Amino acid sequence: MQGIVRFIKVSTFIAVTIMILAISESFGSEPVMLKSLINKPDNWYQAQLSYELGFLDVLDHTIQFGSNGSVFDYVTEGSQNVLFPFSRISADVKLKKRHSLTFLIQPFDLQTRAIVERDIVIDNQTFPANTPLDLRYGFTFYRLSYLYDFWKADDRELGFGLSFQLRNATIEFASSDGELLRSNTNVGPVPIFRFRMKYPFGNGFWIGSEVDGFYASGKYITGSENDFEGAILDASFRTGFELTNYLDGFLNIRYIGGGANGTENNYDGYGDGFTDNWLKTMSISVGLTLK
Repeated sequence: MQGIVRFIKVSTFIAVTIMILAISESFGSEPVMLKSLINKPDNWYQAQLSYELGFLDVLDHTIQFGSNGSVFDYVTEGSQNVLFPFSRISADVKLKKRHSLTFLIQPFDLQTRAIVERDIVIDNQTFPANTPLDLRYGFTFYRLSYLYDFWKADDRELGFGLSFQLRNATIEFASSDGELLRSNTNVGPVPIFRFRMKYPFGNGFWIGSEVDGFYASGKYITGSENDFEGAILDASFRTGFELTNYLDGFLNIRYIGGGANGTENNYDGYGDGFTDNWLKTMSISVGLTLK
């Protein structure tokens, strides 16, 4: 949790700094006709930095650890029925106008407390009814993406490509007295298909969309010895306005969801390695893009 707080503080500082620069340039003693604040127009590459801040709502979230484990509903039983802070930061580099590389950092760490009203079994560990629980669902991910833009115009984009995502998962069930604990941690790569578009209307106003998604099932496709199903979808729609030549503001609605079902190979935890974990969320955020 402290890491998320630090990230939000640093990101907020960056956003405020960008806004101050924009205001100072806009209200300076002389008009400033900058095409970009961080790029030279004759460079073969152009960079952009984007930052979003808003809130996230968990629409649906269930999990089961162990084939004999309980199906636990985080929303109705785990206090995920509230809004959580949401932030997101990315850097985009366009190469020779048609190729783009994007690096994304997406913090995702939901921590709640609840008193369970029934016996809960997590990886062969029973948490009796009326046990106060400290719950953590951390699924922060990092993503490197490539896009090829099929639209030749400089002010618009229709891109398709691939992403490589690295998940950093920590899922914990702990009694508040520290006596009972089940913790599942995992770092793993995920290949993803990617789409992004942006369409301007000529008056500074524009709309855009971004979709990263992947679905796989079966032992051969997933590389597992057992039947396994996995999916991820990160899809958004945004509308924005060019505040200056080098700064855009936007409003973004985003869906992040996915999960997995199957038995992990060579599992060394307390249960039999079975997991059934599915999550659906929606976020609303405002953001800035520095060009």
